[in-house]
Amino acid sequence: MHELICITDPGQEQAVALLAILASPEDFHVQAIVAGAGNTTLENTVENVFKVLELAGPGTDAPQIPVHRGVARPLLRPLVTAAHVHGETGLDGYAFPPVQGRASEEPGVAAIIRLCRAAPPGGITIAQFCSMTTLAVALTEAPDIAEHIDQVVMMAGAYFEVGNITPAAEFNVFVDPHAAAIVLGSGIRLVMLPLDVTHQLRNTRERLDAFSALGTRCGRAVDELLTFSQVFDLEKYGWDGAPLHGPVVPLYLLRPELFHGRSINARVETGSELTMGMLVADWWGVTGLPPNVFYARDVDAEPFYAELTARIARLP
Repeated sequence: MHELICITDPGQEQAVALLAILASPEDFHVQAIVAGAGNTTLENTVENVFKVLELAGPGTDAPQIPVHRGVARPLLRPLVTAAHVHGETGLDGYAFPPVQGRASEEPGVAAIIRLCRAAPPGGITIAQFCSMTTLAVALTEAPDIAEHIDQVVMMAGAYFEVGNITPAAEFNVFVDPHAAAIVLGSGIRLVMLPLDVTHQLRNTRERLDAFSALGTRCGRAVDELLTFSQVFDLEKYGWDGAPLHGPVVPLYLLRPELFHGRSINARVETGSELTMGMLVADWWGVTGLPPNVFYARDVDAEPFYAELTARIARLP
């Protein structure tokens, strides 16, 4: 059982990731969800978290999960969003009803610090789906929480596939490279699930149809959401399906044997506008610097989608 804090900026594929977590109460106890700015503004991401929780509905832990507001902008740079992929709300493509939930008055940074300090050493897993601003601020304000975090599992970075928002940078790192540098230097056990993996997970029509074929509200929502968000990527890449990003985080925690990589040293470029946010991944060990992340390079796509579909099938 993972004691989980989710830091997220939904995002269609992150909505699917959250649904997979909500469908797996025997594997995940979600202590809090912290909404951050990234794919869209903080105001939208808070509402989007509640859209997902209320979609999953009664019968899951969703109604009891506290939702907190994370940091609204990067540490040193203006906020970059991705409305060109995710739509104006960040979660276009499915007709959600008006949300009923309201975020906690406790800020996300304070909640992370409180929950980590209340846990035993290594008692918390951070599911990091978006820019790392909120986590970086928490670690800066309370460095002692690092010993209470077992691991940070993040969808972030790229090496072999390089960039998706600039020629050099992956979006989640690019949004706040200075925050990413703080997390990578924290000494916490880190798992990085980069574009090199997510580009191997393609939402083909057959895979999306399998969600609708479940005959459930959540199955149809997954199909409609991912069908909307893949339009940009299909035109960009010309593939048979768009990459799938967010669900790699829960699937790694559920089925780590599906992912293959190695422990390496990874740093982030913060000094050059040309390559700002680029992940400097020492895959070949040429620097001699100690490893600070487990970097996944490959994933077994067919069992990945089978597992994800089976998890979504548990929901109404």
